[in-house]
Parts: sequence; C-alpha cells; structure tokens
Amino acid sequence: MKGARPPRGFLWQHPAHFYALGFGAGLVPFAPGTFGTLMAFPIAYGLWRYGNEIMFGAMVLLLGALGVLAAERTGRDLAVADHGAIVCDELVAFLAILLYTGPDTRAMWIGFLLFRLFDITKPFPIRHLDRRWKNGVGVMVDDLVAALYAIAVLVIWDRFRP
Repeated sequence: MKGARPPRGFLWQHPAHFYALGFGAGLVPFAPGTFGTLMAFPIAYGLWRYGNEIMFGAMVLLLGALGVLAAERTGRDLAVADHGAIVCDELVAFLAILLYTGPDTRAMWIGFLLFRLFDITKPFPIRHLDRRWKNGVGVMVDDLVAALYAIAVLVIWDRFRP
C-alpha cells in the first residue's frame, strides 16, 4: 500500500475522505483496491434496478468527477497523492465496466478479473500515467485506462465467442 494507514477517524473528517476511501473499503488492511472495486456492485445493482443506461452513464461521469476532487483532497490531507487507501478510482472504473457488461453475471466477473489484472500489472501506458500525474486526475485516469483495456477484451470476447 502506498503510504501508512490513515489515522483512526480519518474517514469521517471530511466527506471527500469518505468517498475517496470507498465508504471505508480502502481501510481494509489487505487488497483495498479489490475491496474498493467490489463496492461498485451494490451501486450498479441499484442503477440497473431503478435507472436506465443513460442514468448509469451519467452516474459514472458524476462519480468520476467527484472522485477527482475527493482523491485530490484526500491525497493532499494524507500527504500522498495516490495513497493506497484511495479506492474511489477503482469503484468508478469498475462501474464503467459494469455499464458495458450489464447484469450478466459471467461478464461482470470476467470484467472484474480483467480489471484487477490490468490495474495491478499496469501495462503501458497505465504505469506511465500512474507515475506522471500526481493529483486527483492522475488517480482516476490510470484506473479508467485499465477499465478501457478490460472493456476492449470483453468487446473482442463478445465479437468472437461462439
């Protein structure tokens, strides 16, 4: 994890912290990014149940914009721009994947595995973006590129599977 664990109560000190830390998922002592990614499932379920694709897409954009601001503030307050506890970027990126997959269980889990693979291994240009941009935009962008890689694999899978 990048940076020491946030102090007790940090989650509640500012609304940006609560969102940036994935409603608490980022405080899990192991694999916080994976737990932050999983937080997208209940949000997606609510959007599928009570919304439509336009609302879902708008929510991804809104949460992404809020994520930039929340990650910027939280990174500044933790003195680490892309602290390991900041997981709103994983949540938003995986929501973008779930927008593509829809409520297809198999596709959702394949998308989850692909996203985690690309997010952890950081193939070009993800690692470059992660190292270059040390602000809220940088926190969000590298995960969105990992999501685009996962979506690209899913598109190819959909195109060529029997």
